Amino acid sequence: MSYKNTFIKVSEDSPITSAVVPLPRNGKSTIASIEYDLVSKSPYKYTQDDVQFQTYLIKNQIESTNELREQFFSKPKACFRASPLVKKYGWGIHYDADGKIALFEVESENYNEFLHMDGVTVLKGMRSKRN
Repeated sequence: MSYKNTFIKVSEDSPITSAVVPLPRNGKSTIASIEYDLVSKSPYKYTQDDVQFQTYLIKNQIESTNELREQFFSKPKACFRASPLVKKYGWGIHYDADGKIALFEVESENYNEFLHMDGVTVLKGMRSKRN
């Protein structure tokens, strides 16, 4: 599933009040650091599916093929409401009319504008803990 004209805001239970750039851990890229690098360097270039598949390739250090992409998406994937960028790092995610995404810091003016913008559906990031 890919959203259009949608903004995913930071999870309600996120401890973050200002966005943090996710860094590799122990010299290895994390899902959050890969997603961040892809989207922050090329806002509105990639769809959610593009980022998820590229993240999988980079994390597993493998080459892309059409068959591999089909296999990857043969099982349902969580949307970016469950991304660590939204849950732990303080980044909102905007999907434009074509479903391409960009990141916005929780403390930014743009982030706040998306929360009140006509024509944009606002969704909450998924909580990290059940309550």
